[in-house]
Amino acid sequence: MSYNIIQKRKIWLSISGLLVALSLAAIIAWGLNLGIDFTGGSLLEVDFKSARPSAAEIQENLKDLGLGSLTAQPSGDNGVILRFQDISEEKHQLILEKLNIMGGENQIDELRFDSVGPSIGQELKRKSVLAIIIVLIAIVLYIAWTFRKVSKPVASWKYGLAAIIALFHDVIITVGIFAVLGKFFGVEINTAFVAAILTVLGYSVNDTIVVFDRVRENLPKSEEDFEGTINTSVNQTITRSINTSITTLLVLLSIVFFGGATIRDFILALSIGVFVGTYSSIFLASPILVIWEKIRNRG
Repeated sequence: MSYNIIQKRKIWLSISGLLVALSLAAIIAWGLNLGIDFTGGSLLEVDFKSARPSAAEIQENLKDLGLGSLTAQPSGDNGVILRFQDISEEKHQLILEKLNIMGGENQIDELRFDSVGPSIGQELKRKSVLAIIIVLIAIVLYIAWTFRKVSKPVASWKYGLAAIIALFHDVIITVGIFAVLGKFFGVEINTAFVAAILTVLGYSVNDTIVVFDRVRENLPKSEEDFEGTINTSVNQTITRSINTSITTLLVLLSIVFFGGATIRDFILALSIGVFVGTYSSIFLASPILVIWEKIRNRG
């Protein structure tokens, strides 16, 4: 059974355009909830073995330590995540002593403590953006080289550009969803999120290249026009793409729901990116090629 996917491209492009517009609006309106990896500061997560004090009680007991803009966020049943300015090891131990008094002697477990200076945070932010830009440029060059013998009816470099547009689509939507999660659920953007984005770029472009590769194989022998050849190629690869994504998502979602809190945001970003990337490789990248071919013919 063949689906008229390319023929209905206006529907898919409208959906993508709406999602990208909503994502950009969320990013502009609320920004990203940057973690200490980028802003600098300290993060302390502890678990109370008995009843957990309220956030207000914790802030009141620690205010005399001069921690700056201290925030206390409940985590799990009895845990709490504290965020404050960059501190010394001596002050770190003072915080633990006060929390121990609140929970009862030896009644807390320290789960993690991270401390990053502001200069390191800015450097990480700069290198993260640079890493994403380098990956995108490398992808364009690789696809243009791989499809260098495909010159008609669409130039080889346009395959690379179509893939990059799909990748921007994936990244913007994923970041937009995290802007919403940061605003309403306190989810932070950290270096693990950047690693997830880079992984999504690799996964998504792999899906896109599978479709493009089938187009390259079908073009010399196809009796259909370019639009029909693209649609046939998408239909030949759609089952493989969806099945691969579903099996990947089943594993990722099981980690989201049953894995540890420390990697949950990383896996959530991967899950969103894999889902959106599968959509864009089928319903966005290939229709863009057809649109360019139509524009070329009109010209």
